[in-house]
Amino acid sequence: MKGLGELPFHRGPGEGIPGTNEQAIIDVLTKRSNAQRQEIAKSFKAQFGKDLTETLKSELSGKFERLIIALMYPPYSYEAKELYDAMKGLGTKEGVIIEILASRTKNQLREIMKAYEEDYGSSLEEDIQADTSGYLERILVCLLQGSRDDLSGFVDPGLALQDAQDLYAAGEKICGTDEMKFITILCTRSATHLMRVFEEYEKIANKSIEDSIKSETHGSLEEAMLTVVKCTRNLHSYFAERLYYAMKGAGTRDGTLIRNIVSRSEIDLNLIKHQFNKMYGKTLSSMIMEDTSGDYKNALLNLVGNDL
Repeated sequence: MKGLGELPFHRGPGEGIPGTNEQAIIDVLTKRSNAQRQEIAKSFKAQFGKDLTETLKSELSGKFERLIIALMYPPYSYEAKELYDAMKGLGTKEGVIIEILASRTKNQLREIMKAYEEDYGSSLEEDIQADTSGYLERILVCLLQGSRDDLSGFVDPGLALQDAQDLYAAGEKICGTDEMKFITILCTRSATHLMRVFEEYEKIANKSIEDSIKSETHGSLEEAMLTVVKCTRNLHSYFAERLYYAMKGAGTRDGTLIRNIVSRSEIDLNLIKHQFNKMYGKTLSSMIMEDTSGDYKNALLNLVGNDL
């Protein structure tokens, strides 16, 4: 495949070139689809007898390495790896788990679970259960079932009203909160149904479902519920917001920036860029320009492509 010979590593047997040509790596890997990158890796192995990802790891470093290695994973294996990394070691990165589970379709979740089991030899659901507890564990396991995809678009107005009344009764109306009622409705109803529920809820409670969640819950459970609501209302706005806050303020959340650009690059990144511009009055690429530097910046800009 064109591009293989341009990867600037081996001139002698098993020798990396001193001073790797990062620009050539950027040009080859960021301008190809994931399927093409898998083919390049196969050809590289056949030609040099070496694993391309391992070779890249040995030649690169820092955030640029992290981004390039992310590009080399097949999509579902990459998401499985992000989930695995969020749970292993000390402390769990709940935000990463919430982001992935709340924003993927039933089919995507099924593929991620399959890749997770193949790559790590354990069940994603069991690992989440072992690593989280209480209502957060319940909402994550519930999201993992992927019961929210009803693409028929049919909404039963009576059931939507009932759900809105149940949510009100489970939160604002009582002292304390019936979290399981919130979890069940948010995790098992389709997006079109939930949009109607949110409308009805606002009429009954005189406040948005988001405001109620903020006043009734806190911490990771609040974040999980709000993420489900955001992804229901507008998935592209949710990702635009994730990218914006990954760069806004002091320091960059590079993990969030890399994961969202890489994982959405062949799905809906153009729609996310459009939404980003609409919400923040600036382009995604202009913010990357301001916030990152060097090869890392160039690779990100190549992936994001032309902004509006």
